[in-house]
Amino acid sequence: MTVKSSISLTDSQDAFVRELVDQGRYPSVSAVLQQGLELLRLRTEGEELEVEALRKLLGVRREAAFVSGATIKGRIAAIADKKRGTYGV
Repeated sequence: MTVKSSISLTDSQDAFVRELVDQGRYPSVSAVLQQGLELLRLRTEGEELEVEALRKLLGVRREAAFVSGATIKGRIAAIADKKRGTYGV
């Protein structure tokens, strides 16, 4: 289904859209705007997924046991020592 809509563009936006059409990159002004809206939709959905993933991660971290900075440093040092041993460094 196609819906007709009236929009307003700035002069520079209009010039850019028409340039894309004149270059043959898009068949019409409508096609340029449709592509732009599709990209915006995809970006918005991606951002929403990222925010949800961060919320879940933070929830998991809030429920996990606290690990002190000294413990973390010790763990990192042990991992580094293991890697050094593996590569003979």
